[in-house]
Amino acid sequence: MTKVLMVCMGNICRSPMAEGVLRKALQDAGLDRQVEVDSAGTHDYHIGAPPDPRAQEAIRRRGVDISHLRGRQVSDGDFERFDYILVMDSDNYGMLVKRAPAHHHGKIRRLLSFSSQYPNRDVADPYYGGAQGFEQNLDQIEDAVQGLIREITGGNQAA
Repeated sequence: MTKVLMVCMGNICRSPMAEGVLRKALQDAGLDRQVEVDSAGTHDYHIGAPPDPRAQEAIRRRGVDISHLRGRQVSDGDFERFDYILVMDSDNYGMLVKRAPAHHHGKIRRLLSFSSQYPNRDVADPYYGGAQGFEQNLDQIEDAVQGLIREITGGNQAA
C-alpha cells in the first residue's frame, strides 16, 4: 500500500482539501484500497479542529465532504510511515526538510511538482483571503492529484 501525507501549516485549509480531493480521485479510479491518505500541519495551531468552513464549502461544491477531518500536527513517525509527504508551499517544505532525518528527504515534495498546469508553484494559503482563494487552491490540487496518481500507478491507470 502506498501512503500519502498532505501537509500545510495549520491543517485546516489546503491539506485537508488535498486529502479530500485525492481520496475522491482514488475512489473514482478504483484505487482507494491501494493508497492510504492523511493530512497534517507543520504547526500546532488547530489540533483537533475541523477544516475551515470556507474550505469545507468550496470542496463540498465539488462533491467532496471533509467535515469529519480534524487537524493534527506532523509527527516524527510520519517520516517513517509515509511514502509521499506532499507540502503545499516552500515554507512548509523547508520546515519538514530541516526536521526530517536525511534519509527521508526524498519523500518530501511540493504537491504542485505533480501538476501539469501549475508546476512547482506554491498552493497559496487562502486563510486570510476570500472564497476565490479556496477555488484556486482546488483547481491546483485537482490538477496535481492527477499527476500524483499517474506516478503512483506508473502511468497505468487513467485518473
